Amino acid sequence: MAAPSQTEKFAACLRMLKDRSGRGYDRLGKEAGVSGSSLHRYCSGLGVPSDYRVVHSFGKVCGASPEELRELHRLWALADTDRNVPAVSTATDPTDPSVEGEPEPNPERAPAEDAPAVAAGTDPGPGVAVPPVALPAGAGQPRRPRLPEKLSSRFAVLAGAVVVVMGLVAGFVWMPADAPPSSEEGLLYSSACKSVSMGQHDECVREVQTLLVRAKGRLAVDGDFGPETLRRLTAFQVLAGMPASSVVDEGTKKALYERKASMATWSPDRVAKRIREVFAEDPGTAVAIARCASFLDPLYVLPNTNGSRNWGVFQISDVRLRELGGTPRRAFDPEWNIRAAHRLWSVRHDFHDWPSCEAALKDSKDSKNSKDSKNSKDSKNSKISKNSEDTAKS
Repeated sequence: MAAPSQTEKFAACLRMLKDRSGRGYDRLGKEAGVSGSSLHRYCSGLGVPSDYRVVHSFGKVCGASPEELRELHRLWALADTDRNVPAVSTATDPTDPSVEGEPEPNPERAPAEDAPAVAAGTDPGPGVAVPPVALPAGAGQPRRPRLPEKLSSRFAVLAGAVVVVMGLVAGFVWMPADAPPSSEEGLLYSSACKSVSMGQHDECVREVQTLLVRAKGRLAVDGDFGPETLRRLTAFQVLAGMPASSVVDEGTKKALYERKASMATWSPDRVAKRIREVFAEDPGTAVAIARCASFLDPLYVLPNTNGSRNWGVFQISDVRLRELGGTPRRAFDPEWNIRAAHRLWSVRHDFHDWPSCEAALKDSKDSKNSKDSKNSKDSKNSKISKNSEDTAKS
């Protein structure tokens, strides 16, 4: 039996959440902002949503935990990649003219590869005499006496040793105290780690995660390149002033080893406190919206299949960033992000820019009100019943 595809695994996770919620497709779709028929198609494995926000909203209305939401994001990303990215053979012939670019030269192998060409034009046999260099003849000028051959070779060896020692001393003098690893020291520079990207699981990913943690990024070091690693990598690239390529390219490797950026940021408690201060009109709802959108993580990134992303505490989209005069790097500043979100809220004094989270909150409030109403009714009926029993006894 063939192993289930990534799309089937993603659909199975959706079905599990749907069955656990005990609600139908139409109701769940309405709360998640998608039609019931589309939701049925996703749960059946007949399609994958192009926008992860639909998946995130569905998970929230089904009561998924943060761990389940992270797993759901991982499965969605793999299913979307499985659907959209054509298979590429790993055994690529570097001499194939259809392959773009040229293979990078290996400086360590260059002398070995060039050796036969040099030897081909040289007589390798022993006893080849090197013609002496003719000294300029000067009439009446005495010749300078030549040193014995053994003594000359000793001077040559001594001079070479002096040069080596001077080079080592110069290296120690000029080497920075916190120099980045060279290509021989950094694992990511090895041929085994030529490409590190989403879905990969090996020591190269573990090295990337270790370097991100060293840069104050919060993530698990498990060797699995999933959504959480992708988010932290994207945040590091943006903070380091690099394009958010979502892959560990040569520039990213160098930036990681040289510690080009720090990912230290506010704690969730500090974020929540600042949101309550800025959203003085409705602090409780504002904190709930931010927790739904980003788990109060200032460096949270949510990618979409159309190439756009949502950034920071309130997950401000690329479109909104342009309207607000911001950038992804500014969106990672929690103070700027919270104030920008308040500007969006001030347009209509509501949270219409976060429809999925707003719908989830509304459903949660309705459920709570319904439960409170039922408890109140039960309490009232119980009191009436007790009074009737007391009257009957009298």
